Amino acid sequence: MLSYRHEFHAGNFGDLLKHATLALILEYLKQKPAPIRYIDTHAGAGMYAIDGERARKTGEFALGVGSVNLQTLPAMLQSYGAVQREFLARRLYAGSPMLASHLLREQDELRLFELHSSEFPRLQAAFARDRRTRVFNDNGFEAVTSLLPVQNARAVVLIDPSYENRSDYEGVVTCVQKGYSRMPNAVFAIWYPVVGNPALPVMLRKLTAIATGKVWQFALTAADVGATGMTATGMIVINPPWTLPEELTAAFALLCPQLAFTESNFTASCLKD
Repeated sequence: MLSYRHEFHAGNFGDLLKHATLALILEYLKQKPAPIRYIDTHAGAGMYAIDGERARKTGEFALGVGSVNLQTLPAMLQSYGAVQREFLARRLYAGSPMLASHLLREQDELRLFELHSSEFPRLQAAFARDRRTRVFNDNGFEAVTSLLPVQNARAVVLIDPSYENRSDYEGVVTCVQKGYSRMPNAVFAIWYPVVGNPALPVMLRKLTAIATGKVWQFALTAADVGATGMTATGMIVINPPWTLPEELTAAFALLCPQLAFTESNFTASCLKD
């Protein structure tokens, strides 16, 4: 199924967690001069109108990033905030590949995958002049192994499918298993929604078993009383920077009270079998 369009959800609280996590990972890795290969398995269109018809229909931006004061973000998230302020000045929200492209350096490279027939041309156009970037109209789950390992460099793999059906949960596990076997020191960052799907706990258990002791879960609950749909979201990060748990915890201690929900809290934990 390829019916999912992120324009309905861009800048929601799931994006806030996902992109804050991604920014902190990239900023940490940039402390060393060795190049970084950034792989995005489900890159989407790259950027999204926050006042378009689809965004207005859900109002998710206003409840998520739109409710946060980007001018006063915690110090560790200033780079994320600077990129988003630049795009929001044009009434756009920068998705994962666009955020990464602005944070990465000249020596780094981006490999972006998108299957959707409407999203891919937009992604391709957005990065047409970026010599660091290659864009593929292909299945990112299947392509990761061909890009790993990276010689004399580091790798960050962001995996965030739509989870429209059960195969996405299974695809995440298979992708990480194959990628980790080829480059066990790469950073794998997996976003997921909490929507009551029984496939989620199965996926989390299998991911934990791939690299036990190296798997961290960052979970954000943001919901009104009696809410349905996505009431929480999370990031699983394999081989996270050692600073990531402390930085995210400190950041969301300040961000959670700003979110436009009656309940919001953040937790960080190392997962083990």
